[in-house]
Amino acid sequence: MEKNNRRDFLKAGALLSGSVILSPAIGKAQGSENGLSMPANTDVKYRTLGSGSQALKVSALGLGCMGMSYHRSFVPDKKAMFSMLHKAYDLGVTFFDTAEAYGPLVNEELVGEAVSSFRKEIVIATKFGFKNGRPSEGLDSRPERIRAVVEHSLKSLKTDYIDLLYQHRVDPAVPMEEVAGTVKDLIQEGKVKYFGLSEAGESNIRKAHAVQPVTALQSEYSLMTRQPEKDVINVCEELGIGFVPYSPLSRGMITGYLNERSKYNPNNDNRPSLPRYQPDNVIANWPLIDTLKAFGDQRGLTVAQVALAWLLAQKPFIVPIPGTTKLAHLQENMWAADFEFTAEELQSLTDQINKIKIVGERYTGISAKQTAK
Repeated sequence: MEKNNRRDFLKAGALLSGSVILSPAIGKAQGSENGLSMPANTDVKYRTLGSGSQALKVSALGLGCMGMSYHRSFVPDKKAMFSMLHKAYDLGVTFFDTAEAYGPLVNEELVGEAVSSFRKEIVIATKFGFKNGRPSEGLDSRPERIRAVVEHSLKSLKTDYIDLLYQHRVDPAVPMEEVAGTVKDLIQEGKVKYFGLSEAGESNIRKAHAVQPVTALQSEYSLMTRQPEKDVINVCEELGIGFVPYSPLSRGMITGYLNERSKYNPNNDNRPSLPRYQPDNVIANWPLIDTLKAFGDQRGLTVAQVALAWLLAQKPFIVPIPGTTKLAHLQENMWAADFEFTAEELQSLTDQINKIKIVGERYTGISAKQTAK
């Protein structure tokens, strides 16, 4: 009751404040779309993933939920993460990203329980594609496995539909047309609303899109990982597919909060095994942090905000999903959508960034094989 009263007050205030300005790339909240009742925070900006009947309106920045239970050295207190997810919604986040592989399985349960009171008002993205939900065991996108994962995800998320269902990694043993066809059937059955791919290359994107229009492609994209600019972002633009960068802050490295002395728990963190997080490479890549800091210092922005704003400025259909377990960082990330570069600022910063050589591969071993295009 208290929360509803607060929302009614905010809505009344929004009506009194006058008209809301819309921009072509990012529109502020008004009314409803996708059947969603948008949060009362009318300052939040929105973007559209996909096109036509497969268009999906989401907040300009989503929330990656993986680190709330998996792969970030520590597992935060459950109550704190419930508070985090509720606060995210209050701040205007309508796009929450999870997967069966995160935990595995436990992250979906956390998210599902936490968002149950406003589930119908948000977009939940989850994923299938690994044997037993474990990347270390290999890939599995057989139709029967997809269906089994969906049923388990529905139960874990405490819902009767999945908004956006991604294939987590392309399975070379299963034709993409078969994968897309299975998801198409699930959409017709009402268990899934929209189809997405993750770390897919051009050929597989086109094959999938021909069977079931793809709403979003999720791939790693940040100022340390810019390969998508050379291939898949162009394909997304051509086909009207949204692009969702995961690890847009390179697992925390593009914040200035991590350095060559940072310690990680190898039992619950993939960063110790990744080349870019080795001390020598962290030092070699630090000019990027210095460049972003210098730009932000003159404009009241943090390193992370400059990095996220830069991604948002690349294309109007890009929706980053930075993950965090800190309320302060959540607010920091959301405010990044408020900054708009002038053309001169963007060109100058990009020119400086282009001169910086990033050292160290993003993945090795089985993860590198699973993300091979």
